[in-house]
Amino acid sequence: MRTALLTALALLTAGSTAHALDSRLKAGLLKLDPQTRLEQRCDAEVLDRITHDDPHYKADRVVAYAFGQPEMTDDSIKSKGAAFRSRGEWYRLKFKCETAPDHMEVLNFKYRIGDRIEKADWSRYYLYP
Repeated sequence: MRTALLTALALLTAGSTAHALDSRLKAGLLKLDPQTRLEQRCDAEVLDRITHDDPHYKADRVVAYAFGQPEMTDDSIKSKGAAFRSRGEWYRLKFKCETAPDHMEVLNFKYRIGDRIEKADWSRYYLYP
């Protein structure tokens, strides 16, 4: 299962935008169980939106559970304690992502970027360079 997750994450960050899923990404997501697909699809949306909304950031990793467990429903994730990495630095993040029932299309998405996380705190929250 870990291999499938890593494969999906690699596909999600392989240069296609999250708004327009290419056939490789779709195929990779469809191989995942529904909950993992929801998580991976929302993670891809986080990375895509942050990178495209503000040129200051180039998001390449997201951890939805860094500061607390996300609230999940069948088709949504709400994380008040997420973090994302950009240009070698980690930042606090809050986001809410709602997908279609098949978890392939994002229907609603909101996020807010918080403060930069000090490097001394990275290991405590399982963040890595």
